[in-house]
Amino acid sequence: MWIRIVSLVARIGLAAVWLVSGAIKFVDPTQTEVAVRAYQLLPESLIQPVASTLPMLEIALGLLLLIGLGVRVAAVVSAAVLVVLIGVIVSVWARGLSIDCGCFGGGGAADVDGWDYAREIARDVGFLSLAAWLTVFPRSPFALGPRSRAPFSGVTQPRVTESAVTE
Repeated sequence: MWIRIVSLVARIGLAAVWLVSGAIKFVDPTQTEVAVRAYQLLPESLIQPVASTLPMLEIALGLLLLIGLGVRVAAVVSAAVLVVLIGVIVSVWARGLSIDCGCFGGGGAADVDGWDYAREIARDVGFLSLAAWLTVFPRSPFALGPRSRAPFSGVTQPRVTESAVTE
């Protein structure tokens, strides 16, 4: 039963991360573009599409996790997004750029040091661990998805077989 409780906490926690991050970016698209541009990784023609798509992806992942629909798929996509985000933070750090990641709003040039980047990476690795947990243990109480749902009590319901119905 404790595994399902941990899965519930991981699901709600990761949902909150995506919903907060996505909502902050969604309400300030100009600042989101500034943040994406600051990474200096994309051609100018891709900055606006990425800045527009990322908040919607984050909100969609957050909603799926919050309601417990397609938890394993949402966790795998979350893990992929987090690996990319960790990679771009490592890239910025390695190239000696000084920017705010814009992960939870803001973004652009900032007075940061290696410890700031290390904290951001550690935070995202923590989020990645939630996604990894949910990939392995997607079932939790209060989930709507049939392959994500688990009874809160930990008691499994007996399966009704065709032979039991016909008897």
